[in-house]
Amino acid sequence: MKHLSLTARMSLMFMSAVIAVLTVAGLSFNMLSQHHFKMLDRQALVEKLESAKHILNNARSGASLSEELPQLRALLGAHQDLAATILASDGAVLFSDPRAVEVPERFRRADEQSMWEWQKDEHMYRGMTAQISVTDQPEPLTALLILDVTNHTHFFDTLQRWFWIGLVISALVSAALGWVVARSGLRPLRQVTRVATGMSARSLQERIPLEPVPQELQQLVLSFNAMLARLEEAFIRLSNFSADIAHELRTPVSNLMTHTEVVLSKKRDINAYEENLYSNLEELKRMSRMIDDMLFLAKADNGLIIPEQARIELADVVFKLFDYYHLLAEERGIELSLTGKGQVLGDRLMLDRALSNLLSNALRYTPAGKTISVLIRQTADSTTFSIENPGNTISSEHLEKLFDRFYRVDPARREGSPSNAGLGLAITRSIIEAHKGRIWCTSAAGLTGFHIEFPHSS
Repeated sequence: MKHLSLTARMSLMFMSAVIAVLTVAGLSFNMLSQHHFKMLDRQALVEKLESAKHILNNARSGASLSEELPQLRALLGAHQDLAATILASDGAVLFSDPRAVEVPERFRRADEQSMWEWQKDEHMYRGMTAQISVTDQPEPLTALLILDVTNHTHFFDTLQRWFWIGLVISALVSAALGWVVARSGLRPLRQVTRVATGMSARSLQERIPLEPVPQELQQLVLSFNAMLARLEEAFIRLSNFSADIAHELRTPVSNLMTHTEVVLSKKRDINAYEENLYSNLEELKRMSRMIDDMLFLAKADNGLIIPEQARIELADVVFKLFDYYHLLAEERGIELSLTGKGQVLGDRLMLDRALSNLLSNALRYTPAGKTISVLIRQTADSTTFSIENPGNTISSEHLEKLFDRFYRVDPARREGSPSNAGLGLAITRSIIEAHKGRIWCTSAAGLTGFHIEFPHSS
């Protein structure tokens, strides 16, 4: 069974609300109306009883009581649905209106001022019982006033029947109105659906305008537009990444083809062939390193890199790297300086690779005779690692892109080089993020620094 659409659900909810309100209002009106009619009936019975008491109290004997009967008939005849019966103490009927009906025995001894009712055949009656004292009569008389309220019953039956018919009609009308209102109110959602349906790689720049969107849906549209912006940015980066891969691999493949074609152009001695094979081997190694780096980044993007959790002293890792790069730094007259120490939980090999990328990058761009400074600080919440080197200041528009794959600040180096494919900083960021840390770059006044923060796990 298919789920109901949002329009259908809102229509049903609107119809249910209307039905509930009309039902409560109808039942309340019915109860209040019945109560009102019952109060009117009680008032009529009480007034007639009081008048009958006044007439009978003036009678002093049986003869005079008979004389009062016409007055009683005149009193009671004014109300066509009212009938009366007056009984003596022994049960003898002293007065009975022709419209009077036989009252059940239990009502003849009912409490005064209490209204009783009963149904006989298709008629509904209400009545009251009263004891009337007559002068010169040893026992009080019993007066029974009966009011035929069948018309009231028919009225309420008709009212209820029309109420249910009106309720059904109102439910259908409210369902139709609810559908129209819901469909009109959900028009922005249909617009979002149309945009999402027509979305493709060539239409990621399309956005939903906010002007016709109601306030309740503006946050949804803003989130959807933000998602489109992120998708557009990711697609552009992916397209650029694919182009960069082809661009970077083109150079070594072209070199391999050129060397091979030159060697095969004529017969050569064994040394020429051996030299060409060594040259090809260098290009193949470069391609292999590039492929390994791209596979590492692909794993990092999919969360497949899970570092070990060993306690590592960063100062020991840095001293080991200083020993490795000592000859290269000494050859260019560059000094390596370390200040501070701190421990982190992580994978030693991965951190060694990340810090090695930063140090080799600093050595590549530091002028001869300058100093590369490494600062390690540990606090109660985190451990920070900073490496700073003098050199050309990097423009602010490049700082955020330094960690993109194949990105190089110097346009002259965009074609790549045997030693640098532009993946080192991207790999470093992936390693740091795998350790729940963050990395950023600063560059000002001829001093460039890369900073890493490792938060301490709670």
